[in-house]
Amino acid sequence: MADEAHGDVHMIEADVLLRGGKAGNGDPIMAHPPETDSDNTLQEWLEEIVNTNKGIKLDFKSLEAVHPSLEILEGVKQQLRQPVWINADILPGPNGSSTVVDAERFLDTVTGFFPNVTLSLGWTTGWHPGQHNKGYDWMMVKEMAQICSTLSQPVTFPVRAALVPQSVSELSWLLQQLDRYSLTIWTGKEDVYSVEDLLYIRENFDKSRVYYDISEPQNSEFKKAIGVEW
Repeated sequence: MADEAHGDVHMIEADVLLRGGKAGNGDPIMAHPPETDSDNTLQEWLEEIVNTNKGIKLDFKSLEAVHPSLEILEGVKQQLRQPVWINADILPGPNGSSTVVDAERFLDTVTGFFPNVTLSLGWTTGWHPGQHNKGYDWMMVKEMAQICSTLSQPVTFPVRAALVPQSVSELSWLLQQLDRYSLTIWTGKEDVYSVEDLLYIRENFDKSRVYYDISEPQNSEFKKAIGVEW
């Protein structure tokens, strides 16, 4: 975490769950499923992050962890000087699991604590090597637009880089619905995609409304290709 806090990233992401897993009733901790325990609690992590200039992104895999975590976040609210994003996959997406975080309850809880926070609302996805992977289809983006139509805060849609080139029309339509919508391009650890794919995405969307959360070596290669200095 110390490396991230002092690196050149703009946001630091944390996967949050309850100690003991989905059915657990312990403290909110930083761990990625299937892990259900960690020495790193959300409370300790936030106390360190609020002293940096890095944005905070909390990623929730289950609804149970949301309320207790936001109570902790509220406890450091006066110290927050950075942007805060709250993330969950609320709809099934391409090759994705049907296990999602309940959208209505998630949004009610988050907006009850932080009515102006940036919401990061995504789809569950899968990616299979060596075969054609379908992208985000019209039903998926229209259902997301319907859910978000009553929201008043900024919304970013995390979309998987390897699935975006085949979804440009659908995702462009989604962004056109409201000017406070954006995309966050993320990558799976085993995904195969190229810098050319990232450049294609950059050329087809408003650059001011696309964020990138991509891994190495593509991140460095992409920055070099668009002339971004370190």
